[in-house]
Amino acid sequence: MTDIACDVSRRAFLKTGAALGGGIVAAGMPLSQAIWAAEGKVLNARIVRDPRKLDPGFYSAASEIDLMNCIYSKLIRYKPGSEWTWELEAAEKIEQVDPTHIRFQLKKGIKFSGGHGEMTAKDVKFSFERVIKHDSPVKVEWGSLDRVEIEDDYTGVIVLKTPFVPVWNITLPYGVGHIVSENAVMKTTKNGGDFGTTPPAFSGPYVIADWKLNQYLLLTRNPEWSGPRPGFDELRILPIGDEKTAERAYEAGDVDFSHITLDSLAAFKSNPPAHTKVEERPSLAYVWIGMNMDHPKLKDINVRKAIQWAINVPQILDAVYAGQAAVATGTIAPGLVGHRKKALVPPEGDLTKAMDYLVSADVTDLRLSLDCRNGSTFVAIAEMVQAQLSQIGITVEVNVQDSGSFYTIGMESEGDRWKEMQLIINSYSSLPDPYSATTYFVSEQVGVWNWERFRSERFDELNAKAVTVSDPLERAKLYYEMQDLMEDSGAYRFLTHEGTPFMYRTTQLQAATRPDGSPQYLDFKPA
Repeated sequence: MTDIACDVSRRAFLKTGAALGGGIVAAGMPLSQAIWAAEGKVLNARIVRDPRKLDPGFYSAASEIDLMNCIYSKLIRYKPGSEWTWELEAAEKIEQVDPTHIRFQLKKGIKFSGGHGEMTAKDVKFSFERVIKHDSPVKVEWGSLDRVEIEDDYTGVIVLKTPFVPVWNITLPYGVGHIVSENAVMKTTKNGGDFGTTPPAFSGPYVIADWKLNQYLLLTRNPEWSGPRPGFDELRILPIGDEKTAERAYEAGDVDFSHITLDSLAAFKSNPPAHTKVEERPSLAYVWIGMNMDHPKLKDINVRKAIQWAINVPQILDAVYAGQAAVATGTIAPGLVGHRKKALVPPEGDLTKAMDYLVSADVTDLRLSLDCRNGSTFVAIAEMVQAQLSQIGITVEVNVQDSGSFYTIGMESEGDRWKEMQLIINSYSSLPDPYSATTYFVSEQVGVWNWERFRSERFDELNAKAVTVSDPLERAKLYYEMQDLMEDSGAYRFLTHEGTPFMYRTTQLQAATRPDGSPQYLDFKPA
């Protein structure tokens, strides 16, 4: 990857530092303090795309959280390893007092950069409540949050309206659990709302030192950080959207850690690049083909059912993933509460049944568009779907888009493109609680993340109830029914949960990830 500028020299840093919009200069940190580590141990890693948000209360993609984990602090965080557990981060103590109250005590001495003072319970209250107050697209992660009560400078109580089981698995250790400075955010935004890609203060081990769109994002040590010292002085994160391009970038030496595609896994395992370790992790993500139920061409459920039954999932997975990916039965991955043993529509589908549905719809010469991201995996899936639907007389035009365009196509806040969207190949990340795999399909999410515009009062009712049920067996039954409702609508054809193989250069680092293979950069160690 010779066209990617990943080596930021001291001279280049000094030249660009004064122009930073969201980095150390904007946060009030003296430049001389920021560059002291510029020539120390460096971690080069790949990210899928440039962040669209660096505000944890309004994040838009899982890859953004991997960065936020480095520049902010949370009460608790996921512990790296093969089991889903958490450990204390900004909290000295935390406990569930009863089903709707969680008491926390902050560690003393955690400072916000730019002279914004020490982290207090007021900052926790502000950070959590602003997600609800400003109607964030990811407010669902706070579930039934009512308020945060302050007891003293370091102690507070999170008050829930009703029990919310996912609070420990999703809310606190992930995105909306990050704590920002009330003083800094209010000065920047006036109303405490979304600050986009311009963090007004940092509280983690790293700060953003430089950022060139489509080239690199540079993190350096936070001089005001007093917690455990991470292994690298500098993180250089390169945005590489296409998976195959990322693999070539690794082989060229541009990055030292990268996820790889499942269809490349066997080759890399049998013949890895020099000094490389290849590892595999199960994924919680889910990939599916969605249909815009509000589009005139897809309003008839018989048309949607025809598409469902015409798609042969194993055929797609064998061709695209080289047989390394298993068939998904819904949005909830194996190993989680609510994972279905099988889908309602068999994986292989049935062309005869698909044709029968088209006859019932009285549709001929149907032409549809199919949107997908420009990653090689998604393009290959699109081409397979195009071929399969042609077998029942449906002509499909594939629209390949870069990630920046793709991730806004179904959002009403971004314009009227959602009205023209018909079929879409989508992939959402997920977390170790089934709520993460269902809650973005409630009616309230139509035009936000629910791009199929699926609406079901029963689904909404079950989704609200399931988070209050602690018994795994009873909870699972609710999630089984919810996925049945999604599939019965005809708007979903579930494909796979993929997998998350990755490789890293053993002469440079020892990688650390969550159980699903997501990187935890703070725990990476130099070789």
